[in-house]
Amino acid sequence: MALLRPPVLLLALVVSELHGLPWFINVSESQGPGAILYSFPINCTSYVPTLELLSVQPPTTFFNPPSLNRQQKTYMAMVTLSSSARLDALAVNHYRLQLRLTCGKKVLEAPLSVNVHRDPGYSPCAGQFANPGGEIIQVREMVTPGAQLYTLLLPGLQLQRAQLSINSAQDPPYFPGPFSINGQGWLLAPSQGLKGHAPKVFPLEVLVSFGQNQSCHRMLKVKVLPDPSSQISFLGQAPNVTILEDLAPGSNVVQVRARGLDVRYEILSPVPCPLFSIGREDGVVRTTAPLELAPAGGVAVTRLQVKAYERRRPWASADLDVTVNVRSVNRWPPRCLPAMLVTEIPETTPVGTVLKTFTCTDPDSAGSPLDYELQFHSPPGPASLCLRGRALEVNATLDCDTPGACFQHAASILVLDGGHPPMTSEVPVLVMVTPVNEFSPACVPRTFRIREDAGPHTLLGSVVGTDKDYPHNSIEYYISGGPTTFSVDRLSGEVHLLGSLDYELQTLYRLTVLVTDHSQDQHPTQRRSGSCTITIEVEDVNDYAPKCQPPFQELTIYAPLGHSVEVTKVSCWVPQEPQRRAFSYSIVGGNSQSRFSLQGPILVHKSITWGPHWPEQPHTYELLIRVADAGPSIPHLSTTATVIVHLIPWSTSTVTTRTHRSPVPSVMTPLLVTDVEAFWQPEPWFVVVLTVTSALFLLALGWLFNRLFQGLVQMLQTPSKSAQALLLNSIQGTEESIEGFTEAPRTEMPRAPSSVVSLQHFDGRAQDSVPSPPPVHLSSGTGREYLFNTLTGARRWL
Repeated sequence: MALLRPPVLLLALVVSELHGLPWFINVSESQGPGAILYSFPINCTSYVPTLELLSVQPPTTFFNPPSLNRQQKTYMAMVTLSSSARLDALAVNHYRLQLRLTCGKKVLEAPLSVNVHRDPGYSPCAGQFANPGGEIIQVREMVTPGAQLYTLLLPGLQLQRAQLSINSAQDPPYFPGPFSINGQGWLLAPSQGLKGHAPKVFPLEVLVSFGQNQSCHRMLKVKVLPDPSSQISFLGQAPNVTILEDLAPGSNVVQVRARGLDVRYEILSPVPCPLFSIGREDGVVRTTAPLELAPAGGVAVTRLQVKAYERRRPWASADLDVTVNVRSVNRWPPRCLPAMLVTEIPETTPVGTVLKTFTCTDPDSAGSPLDYELQFHSPPGPASLCLRGRALEVNATLDCDTPGACFQHAASILVLDGGHPPMTSEVPVLVMVTPVNEFSPACVPRTFRIREDAGPHTLLGSVVGTDKDYPHNSIEYYISGGPTTFSVDRLSGEVHLLGSLDYELQTLYRLTVLVTDHSQDQHPTQRRSGSCTITIEVEDVNDYAPKCQPPFQELTIYAPLGHSVEVTKVSCWVPQEPQRRAFSYSIVGGNSQSRFSLQGPILVHKSITWGPHWPEQPHTYELLIRVADAGPSIPHLSTTATVIVHLIPWSTSTVTTRTHRSPVPSVMTPLLVTDVEAFWQPEPWFVVVLTVTSALFLLALGWLFNRLFQGLVQMLQTPSKSAQALLLNSIQGTEESIEGFTEAPRTEMPRAPSSVVSLQHFDGRAQDSVPSPPPVHLSSGTGREYLFNTLTGARRWL
């Protein structure tokens, strides 16, 4: 570049008349950082001149402050571009620099105009990305996600239709997300934001493509700055405090405070720090050990380097030096052994038990008397402990069986010497009273009632256990042996039904419930148990209907005039519940004209008198008898028995069909004989074995009879014809007598066919009554015995 040096400039700087004339220089936009824009001599031999850059319009940092170099009797001034200079004629083509020259008492100010002109051969990368180390931009971590961070595409690049893209990798977790460049050449923040990434530096390699196959690579670095609102700084100056060497351990020395979010504190040096500690949250510096100047030299002055940092961002921190001066005193406090007492005693410790005897001495005066004083912290008041001389004793009964009674006794023993000023030592005492399982739990026997049809998981009630030890409800429940039909909840004591109940099998259960305590002793294995008996009564539920035997009866009765006749007795019971005997009987059907009634289980035909309702012809009644439970159990189940009664009226005017008269009693009472046959159903294998054995026996018996018959035939001769005729006549006579004897009953009831009779099953036996002969009668009894079937009413005469 050609530097313009007008001849008048030398005089313009020293002649006040010329100080207002402007300077003009022209520079190319291709000039880079450090380039010399203008140089000129200054003649100020008597003084050391100074040249200052007062301002730049428009404001920019592209220009360095002017420099002065002495050359013999003159000074050479130079105006240069700074390291951040990026000249672009399309962006800004004119800058105005205001300069001020001071030579002794003379002060001259003059402007310097810099005109920037275009350079056709200038590469865009030489301007915006001229720095080989890369362009560095700084952004705050609280920047909005996706916000514009930097403008990369200047107007000159837009005319050349340049394209910009990021080629470098932006992989997590270092990168929160990818940076991007939009079509306007703006660098945009990641969509995830930059919060929490201070003070990271993200390097980005930008590719600029323009013209015909023209491109360049440059680096762009984004430095994330912490949020100013979360920066750490200490309040106030470094503290310098002075304390006495008799300061007790745990005493506050000084508190430091720092500004920030969720600040924490720690001591950086010295490490380890045996004498002092700092609260992590409150910043309070405390002593941790006795400060003794005599035995440990060099602890008079301690410098602590304290660090404050944010808990969520440990890198945001600040350091502070704290100076602690320890000043010695004339007397030492008493020293005690032990210096701290922490002990555990059971609640059953007797009154007067010595817990510890303290031995204290005064370093300043060996053997001098010391005074001991017991101070309680929690609970307040000397209720349980006392100090007798140097011995700490139990003063009262310790009881943990009431809420809040079993606790820690925190106290301090103050030891005072007799010096001036008096010195005091404090011995912390912590006595923890531990519970002892002294009592066994107990429960009250109870009786529960439950219906036999209750389903599984039915709640019967609860067993309530009590324990004098605290806590009183730390009890577990178990069932000791007994049936598995019931269970008890281990924690609540609720008794539940697990299976099914049957009143007929068992009506009463007795369960032994064990109650065991827990968590009432220092040792978990020390447990006590108790027990109680609960009684469970099963309430009967009527679940079986009664059955009648036989369920069907068919009877023939004669109804004399004016007499009641007992027809039959209904026999019913519950096979599954043989003890149930209470039933109610009622006629629910077939009792037309109310001819029949029930006297308990006995069916009676009512006596009737002569009148219009007197039945003149035989009549059949089909009675339905309902048999129901009559006991206290519900529901009341019932069954129905059927009784068919063939009623034959008996009056004085009847037509006789025979000349034979038989004596008939005035009162006819039918005689019923019931024959109950036992039923036995053997096993299938027994039937097979019995069948095979019977077949073999019959074969053997048949073979034996065959042999005997053959022998008998050989021994006997053929019978004569007269004997055969006599035998035949006797047989025929017998048959005629039998037919005449059975003629009367045949008129009473028709016989069943032989095929049907042979298949009938007779379960009763009776005798036909013999009535007294009335003057005129339709039929008469024979007095013979017969078998009958209670279901069908069929008979077989014997």
